[in-house]
Amino acid sequence: MTLVAFDFDETLTQWDLSVLLGREYDVGSEIRGLLEQGLRDEVDFETSLRQRVSLLEGMPEERVDAAFERCTLRDGAAELLTDLRRSDVSVAIVTGSFERGVEAALERAEVAVDHLVANRLVLENGALTGDVDGPLLEGQKDQALVELAVAEGTDLDRTIAVGGGATDVPMLQAAGAAVGYDPEQAVERYCDDVVTSMRKLRLYFEQHDVVETGGAER
Repeated sequence: MTLVAFDFDETLTQWDLSVLLGREYDVGSEIRGLLEQGLRDEVDFETSLRQRVSLLEGMPEERVDAAFERCTLRDGAAELLTDLRRSDVSVAIVTGSFERGVEAALERAEVAVDHLVANRLVLENGALTGDVDGPLLEGQKDQALVELAVAEGTDLDRTIAVGGGATDVPMLQAAGAAVGYDPEQAVERYCDDVVTSMRKLRLYFEQHDVVETGGAER
Protein backbone atom coordinates (compact mmCIF):
# COMPACT_ATOMS: atom_id res chain seq x y z
CA MET A 1 0.00 0.00 0.00
CA THR A 2 1.13 3.55 -0.74
CA LEU A 3 1.13 6.08 2.10
CA VAL A 4 0.76 9.79 1.29
CA ALA A 5 1.51 12.27 4.08
CA PHE A 6 0.39 15.89 3.70
CA ASP A 7 1.31 18.99 5.59
CA PHE A 8 -1.77 21.08 6.43
CA ASP A 9 -1.15 24.83 6.88
CA GLU A 10 -0.52 26.47 3.49
CA THR A 11 -0.63 23.06 1.79
CA LEU A 12 -4.08 21.48 2.06
CA THR A 13 -5.35 24.91 3.10
CA GLN A 14 -4.12 28.37 2.20
CA TRP A 15 -4.31 29.43 5.83
CA ASP A 16 -2.06 29.26 8.87
CA LEU A 17 -4.27 28.28 11.81
CA SER A 18 -2.30 30.32 14.36
CA VAL A 19 -2.82 33.45 12.28
CA LEU A 20 -6.57 32.79 12.03
CA LEU A 21 -6.70 32.43 15.81
CA GLY A 22 -4.72 35.65 16.19
CA ARG A 23 -7.06 37.59 13.95
CA GLU A 24 -10.05 36.41 15.97
CA TYR A 25 -8.34 37.42 19.22
CA ASP A 26 -6.96 40.77 17.97
CA VAL A 27 -3.32 39.66 18.05
CA GLY A 28 -3.06 38.74 14.37
CA SER A 29 -0.20 41.09 13.50
CA GLU A 30 1.86 39.92 16.49
CA ILE A 31 1.36 36.27 15.59
CA ARG A 32 2.16 36.91 11.94
CA GLY A 33 5.39 38.60 13.00
CA LEU A 34 6.41 35.64 15.16
CA LEU A 35 5.52 33.24 12.36
CA GLU A 36 7.70 35.13 9.92
CA GLN A 37 10.60 35.05 12.38
CA GLY A 38 10.31 31.29 12.38
CA LEU A 39 10.18 31.18 8.58
CA ARG A 40 13.42 33.16 8.50
CA ASP A 41 15.00 30.63 10.91
CA GLU A 42 15.52 33.35 13.51
CA VAL A 43 13.87 31.05 16.09
CA ASP A 44 13.26 27.30 16.04
CA PHE A 45 9.79 25.90 15.37
CA GLU A 46 8.93 24.99 18.95
CA THR A 47 9.93 28.41 20.27
CA SER A 48 7.92 30.15 17.54
CA LEU A 49 4.87 27.95 18.15
CA ARG A 50 4.93 28.43 21.92
CA GLN A 51 5.38 32.19 21.54
CA ARG A 52 2.42 32.41 19.18
CA VAL A 53 0.15 30.27 21.34
CA SER A 54 1.10 32.22 24.49
CA LEU A 55 -0.52 35.30 22.94
CA LEU A 56 -3.82 33.39 22.85
CA GLU A 57 -4.02 32.88 26.62
CA GLY A 58 -7.58 33.42 27.81
CA MET A 59 -9.16 33.08 24.37
CA PRO A 60 -12.67 31.64 24.88
CA GLU A 61 -13.38 28.26 23.32
CA GLU A 62 -16.22 29.63 21.22
CA ARG A 63 -13.85 32.18 19.64
CA VAL A 64 -11.37 29.39 18.92
CA ASP A 65 -14.10 27.54 17.04
CA ALA A 66 -15.15 30.74 15.26
CA ALA A 67 -11.58 31.19 14.01
CA PHE A 68 -11.36 27.61 12.81
CA GLU A 69 -14.66 27.98 10.94
CA ARG A 70 -12.82 30.35 8.58
CA CYS A 71 -10.37 27.63 7.57
CA THR A 72 -11.33 25.83 4.38
CA LEU A 73 -9.48 23.30 2.27
CA ARG A 74 -8.08 24.41 -1.06
CA ASP A 75 -10.32 23.87 -4.09
CA GLY A 76 -9.99 20.25 -5.14
CA ALA A 77 -8.30 19.08 -1.94
CA ALA A 78 -11.28 17.23 -0.48
CA GLU A 79 -11.93 15.42 -3.76
CA LEU A 80 -8.27 14.48 -4.05
CA LEU A 81 -8.13 13.09 -0.52
CA THR A 82 -11.27 11.05 -1.16
CA ASP A 83 -10.01 9.71 -4.49
CA LEU A 84 -6.65 8.74 -2.98
CA ARG A 85 -8.39 6.65 -0.33
CA ARG A 86 -10.64 5.10 -2.97
CA SER A 87 -7.45 4.12 -4.81
CA ASP A 88 -6.29 2.07 -1.81
CA VAL A 89 -3.89 4.76 -0.62
CA SER A 90 -3.43 5.44 3.08
CA VAL A 91 -3.75 9.20 3.62
CA ALA A 92 -2.16 11.03 6.54
CA ILE A 93 -1.93 14.65 7.66
CA VAL A 94 1.28 15.39 9.55
CA THR A 95 1.30 18.95 10.86
CA GLY A 96 2.74 21.06 13.62
CA SER A 97 -0.54 22.96 13.56
CA PHE A 98 -3.61 22.28 15.68
CA GLU A 99 -5.61 19.06 15.69
CA ARG A 100 -8.92 20.75 16.50
CA GLY A 101 -8.68 23.13 13.53
CA VAL A 102 -7.68 20.40 11.09
CA GLU A 103 -10.52 18.17 12.23
CA ALA A 104 -13.01 21.04 11.88
CA ALA A 105 -11.89 21.78 8.31
CA LEU A 106 -12.10 18.11 7.32
CA GLU A 107 -15.54 17.75 8.89
CA ARG A 108 -16.91 20.78 7.04
CA ALA A 109 -15.50 19.42 3.77
CA GLU A 110 -17.07 16.03 4.57
CA VAL A 111 -13.80 14.24 4.01
CA ALA A 112 -11.73 11.90 6.18
CA VAL A 113 -8.13 10.79 6.37
CA ASP A 114 -6.61 7.62 7.79
CA HIS A 115 -4.19 9.32 10.18
CA LEU A 116 -3.86 12.75 11.74
CA VAL A 117 -0.68 13.65 13.63
CA ALA A 118 -0.92 17.18 15.03
CA ASN A 119 -0.38 19.32 18.10
CA ARG A 120 -3.11 20.34 20.53
CA LEU A 121 -4.11 23.62 22.12
CA VAL A 122 -4.59 23.30 25.88
CA LEU A 123 -8.03 24.34 27.16
CA GLU A 124 -9.09 24.82 30.77
CA ASN A 125 -12.39 26.17 32.05
CA GLY A 126 -13.56 26.98 28.52
CA ALA A 127 -10.53 29.04 27.46
CA LEU A 128 -7.02 28.58 26.09
CA THR A 129 -4.26 28.43 28.69
CA GLY A 130 -1.64 29.77 26.30
CA ASP A 131 0.08 26.37 26.18
CA VAL A 132 0.33 23.70 23.51
CA ASP A 133 1.25 20.03 23.59
CA GLY A 134 1.47 17.17 21.14
CA PRO A 135 3.82 14.94 19.17
CA LEU A 136 5.24 17.54 16.79
CA LEU A 137 6.40 20.37 19.03
CA GLU A 138 9.93 19.90 17.73
CA GLY A 139 8.77 19.37 14.16
CA GLN A 140 9.74 15.67 14.11
CA LYS A 141 7.78 14.94 10.95
CA ASP A 142 10.28 12.37 9.69
CA GLN A 143 9.79 10.28 12.82
CA ALA A 144 6.02 10.57 12.45
CA LEU A 145 6.24 9.39 8.84
CA VAL A 146 8.38 6.39 9.80
CA GLU A 147 5.95 5.44 12.57
CA LEU A 148 2.97 5.70 10.21
CA ALA A 149 4.72 3.56 7.61
CA VAL A 150 5.46 0.90 10.22
CA ALA A 151 1.84 0.97 11.41
CA GLU A 152 0.61 0.52 7.84
CA GLY A 153 3.20 -2.12 6.99
CA THR A 154 4.45 0.12 4.18
CA ASP A 155 8.07 0.45 3.10
CA LEU A 156 9.40 4.01 3.25
CA ASP A 157 10.12 3.89 -0.48
CA ARG A 158 6.35 3.60 -0.99
CA THR A 159 5.64 6.80 0.90
CA ILE A 160 5.05 10.24 -0.60
CA ALA A 161 5.37 13.45 1.39
CA VAL A 162 3.67 16.69 0.32
CA GLY A 163 4.62 20.01 1.90
CA GLY A 164 6.39 23.28 1.34
CA GLY A 165 7.75 24.74 4.57
CA ALA A 166 11.01 24.35 6.45
CA THR A 167 9.44 22.05 9.02
CA ASP A 168 8.46 19.69 6.19
CA VAL A 169 12.07 19.13 5.10
CA PRO A 170 12.76 16.13 7.39
CA MET A 171 9.58 14.43 6.16
CA LEU A 172 10.39 15.24 2.54
CA GLN A 173 13.86 13.76 2.99
CA ALA A 174 12.59 10.61 4.69
CA ALA A 175 9.84 9.83 2.16
CA GLY A 176 10.27 7.71 -0.93
CA ALA A 177 9.09 10.69 -3.01
CA ALA A 178 8.99 14.35 -2.03
CA VAL A 179 6.48 16.73 -3.60
CA GLY A 180 6.80 20.42 -2.86
CA TYR A 181 3.49 22.31 -2.77
CA ASP A 182 4.46 25.85 -3.75
CA PRO A 183 7.53 25.40 -1.55
CA GLU A 184 9.72 28.04 0.01
CA GLN A 185 12.85 28.61 -2.06
CA ALA A 186 15.09 26.97 0.53
CA VAL A 187 12.84 23.90 0.59
CA GLU A 188 12.60 23.36 -3.16
CA ARG A 189 15.97 21.61 -3.42
CA TYR A 190 14.66 18.81 -1.19
CA CYS A 191 11.75 18.11 -3.54
CA ASP A 192 11.63 15.57 -6.35
CA ASP A 193 8.72 17.44 -7.95
CA VAL A 194 7.04 20.79 -7.37
CA VAL A 195 3.37 21.67 -7.88
CA THR A 196 1.50 24.93 -7.41
CA SER A 197 -2.15 23.84 -7.34
CA MET A 198 -4.33 20.91 -6.33
CA ARG A 199 -5.01 20.28 -10.01
CA LYS A 200 -1.31 19.86 -10.68
CA LEU A 201 -0.93 17.69 -7.58
CA ARG A 202 -3.70 15.43 -8.87
CA LEU A 203 -1.91 15.20 -12.23
CA TYR A 204 1.26 14.19 -10.40
CA PHE A 205 -0.57 11.38 -8.62
CA GLU A 206 -2.23 10.26 -11.84
CA GLN A 207 1.04 10.25 -13.76
CA HIS A 208 2.66 8.15 -11.03
CA ASP A 209 -0.28 5.71 -10.88
CA VAL A 210 -1.08 6.65 -7.30
CA VAL A 211 -4.67 7.74 -7.91
CA GLU A 212 -7.04 6.45 -10.55
CA THR A 213 -7.58 8.70 -13.55
CA GLY A 214 -10.94 9.79 -14.89
CA GLY A 215 -12.15 11.73 -11.84
CA ALA A 216 -14.45 14.70 -12.07
CA GLU A 217 -13.09 17.93 -13.53
CA ARG A 218 -11.33 20.00 -10.89
